[in-house]
Amino acid sequence: MSVRRRAAALAITAVLCGTAAPVAVAAPSPSPSPSTPDLPAGLYGTKDPTYDGVWRQSLAFLAQKIELVTPATKSVDWLVGQQCDSGAFASYRDASKPCDDKTVADTNATAAAVQAMVELAVHREVVDNGVTWLKSVQNEDGGWGYNAGSPSDANSTAVVTGALARAGVPLADVTTAGGKTPYTALQTFALPCGGEGGGAFAYQPDKDGKLTANADATAAAVIGAMGKGMAAGNSNAVKAPVCTKGTDLTAEQSAQNGAYYLAKTLAGSGRLDLPPMPGAEESAPQPDFGNTADAVVALAASGHKDKAAEAVTYLEKHAQGWAKDGGPAATAQLVLAVHATGGNARDFGGVDLVRQLNATGPAPAATAVPSPTATAPSRPADTSSDDEGLGLWWIIGIGLAFGAGIGFLLSGRRKNQQL
Repeated sequence: MSVRRRAAALAITAVLCGTAAPVAVAAPSPSPSPSTPDLPAGLYGTKDPTYDGVWRQSLAFLAQKIELVTPATKSVDWLVGQQCDSGAFASYRDASKPCDDKTVADTNATAAAVQAMVELAVHREVVDNGVTWLKSVQNEDGGWGYNAGSPSDANSTAVVTGALARAGVPLADVTTAGGKTPYTALQTFALPCGGEGGGAFAYQPDKDGKLTANADATAAAVIGAMGKGMAAGNSNAVKAPVCTKGTDLTAEQSAQNGAYYLAKTLAGSGRLDLPPMPGAEESAPQPDFGNTADAVVALAASGHKDKAAEAVTYLEKHAQGWAKDGGPAATAQLVLAVHATGGNARDFGGVDLVRQLNATGPAPAATAVPSPTATAPSRPADTSSDDEGLGLWWIIGIGLAFGAGIGFLLSGRRKNQQL
């Protein structure tokens, strides 16, 4: 889910507190918040974390881990402290007070935190408690909405699917009384091949049950339907994307249909666009850097890295300012996209994205340089700081981190999954 869509969804959540999730293109993002001087010491980013504190922290960890960076212990402790006794995470909360009935649990934040902790390989209790809560709030259709009990949407279902898969939960076992699985839910958002937006996924059906192609939802759903997490390893291009027709498709086939749509949409411009916001004076579509980065990861994870090359080139030329201004989540999205396509995140258009990400939070406990993707398999230098944190495990586990690819393997993952 892009930073923009997440902020919009959370703004609506704050108002509706658990009623139906936003439909398709949602509402305007809240106005950017000024830097907040009294933020917790372990938190990444300087802007108001109300809508995305847990999300941006989790994405930062995922991007750091895939680049062999060990976050500071206090940063990990901050994320652990955000979890409620139920196992759920809110988007952000005052951890000095216990969670209560007014605490709005966030499936996306919970799923992102679970994925981050799996990759860090610490605090397994956080992972297990998060998984237990996520399974407890599964909807009857097999999916998840933004908040517990809200209607299922493609983005939320995908990121939760990814979390369960990465945590080692067999997705076939996450079945409702009616026999619905997370994959069943994801496929209900898929548009058939041949028509307008063929192969894409919708965020949610509209009030009349109609599905409208949504690139953001498609990128998330491709990853989720492949049973993978938001952080994908560098994979080779293995086949050309095709759109398979039929009413009894496998989850893999639906994911490949989504990849076909993304490849077709990116061709030529190398980017996805944002539709004009309601009431905005500017009517021309603007570049959607976040969703373009997510589409790159989705294409790479589904075996079409070659089809993402044009988008990577576009991001390298145009997304530097967006990533820096967007903070840790935006920079992390770029790092994940670069890594998934075999690029060098430490020299992306002349910018060291890993250093930029590290600078948004406490100094890491350890950093392996240069980029593991762009160098030969020789052992990277250890530039550990005095913060022991998780560093030793990380450096020892370099081979595992790179081989596992870190993310998108959710639940064997058939692509069950990504602010």
